[in-house]
Amino acid sequence: MRILLLLWSLGPMLWQLHTSLQPPESLVTPAGAPESAGWTLANYRLILSADPPFWRYLLNSTVVGAATTVLTLAIAVPCAYALQRRRGIVGMAATLLLLAAALFPTVLLFLALLELARGMGFANHLLALGLPYAALCLPLAVLLLRAAFADLPPELEDAARLEGLNLAQRLRHVLMPLIAPPLASTAILVFLFSWNEYPIALTWISRNDLLTLPTAMARIAGSSVYTVPYGALAAATVVGSVPLLLLMLVFQRRIVAGLTQGAIKG
Repeated sequence: MRILLLLWSLGPMLWQLHTSLQPPESLVTPAGAPESAGWTLANYRLILSADPPFWRYLLNSTVVGAATTVLTLAIAVPCAYALQRRRGIVGMAATLLLLAAALFPTVLLFLALLELARGMGFANHLLALGLPYAALCLPLAVLLLRAAFADLPPELEDAARLEGLNLAQRLRHVLMPLIAPPLASTAILVFLFSWNEYPIALTWISRNDLLTLPTAMARIAGSSVYTVPYGALAAATVVGSVPLLLLMLVFQRRIVAGLTQGAIKG
């Protein structure tokens, strides 16, 4: 059963890797034909030697993801703390509003964001993409971090207050280290959203050297009217997945700890 689950999970990735190593002619010929034999790195050389090279799109997506994550957490942490400490009708109403905002279909904001980019000159600015991305991620981030603050015993903060720590010091030195696993999980979710977002990046960025990964891959897929570059697209998918795999491997323990924190009360 475990082998089947492993194949189900890794099957698409292995197939993409296999496709990326095939010469272009072998992808449109029957299996077993002479043209289909052998592996090649031609598809990787094609995307890495393009103008601009494919690694530039990875760098652009990394910059946008890092800016979005930092901005989102900088706003979400104090908001989540205040929301958790705010009891009564006001806190409940704010929580319901955040829940509604998290469930709101973002496609309805598409035209408004487009007009905002035109009016404020945000077009073709990578860091400007962090503003709508952070706004879209904030409701979910605040709700996740609010649950993390709720799991902390209030006696810890009371003891820190008796030691003379102000609010900023309590957040930095006492509370945030204790919610590090949920904080890491929230940061990963925000980063993944910005890494995979397509419609806003498509309309806000038009310069080839500033494209993010999803928009660049869409251009590779539509680069020819008569043929589909399956090999180049598969190679781009594999290269684009490597940073995410490394990110998950580095923060695997914190992600799992953040997802399971609060599951057991003792």
